[in-house]
Amino acid sequence: MVHLVYCDDKEEVLEKILGGKKTMVVRGAAGKKIPHSRVFASETLYFMKKGTGQITATATVKAAKNYVKLSEEEITKVLEDNQKKLNLTDRQKERWHKKCLCLVEFDHVREIPPLAFDHQGNMDDWLIIEKIEDVVVGTSIKFDYEKSKFK
Repeated sequence: MVHLVYCDDKEEVLEKILGGKKTMVVRGAAGKKIPHSRVFASETLYFMKKGTGQITATATVKAAKNYVKLSEEEITKVLEDNQKKLNLTDRQKERWHKKCLCLVEFDHVREIPPLAFDHQGNMDDWLIIEKIEDVVVGTSIKFDYEKSKFK
């Protein structure tokens, strides 16, 4: 599978990734929400800066860590222990202070020629798809979350 990751434009997440200051992304929720337990080493990540409609970078998943039912103290510890890779602002630490966390470490980051993203209805900030062309203008298919389900 490949993953399309929306990057917060206000926090300049994509710029931090491309500049090598961020080598891990986090997603969190009260329960197991995408991409929790659905990201694996050697899979491909594609990055898109929120609001641009352009997919402009890619990387390879190095490792993924999933956490459930974390206490308040455990959440803080997990985020702090990985802060050098996550490079989170205080606002982001607050946003991702959730009981279920998915931390995805990556390497081999590179910019790619921009691909026009074909946004469809209610899409999350992380999509799991078979190939990037499935969400690119001109080659996209109807997105239905089927690939995102637990196996």
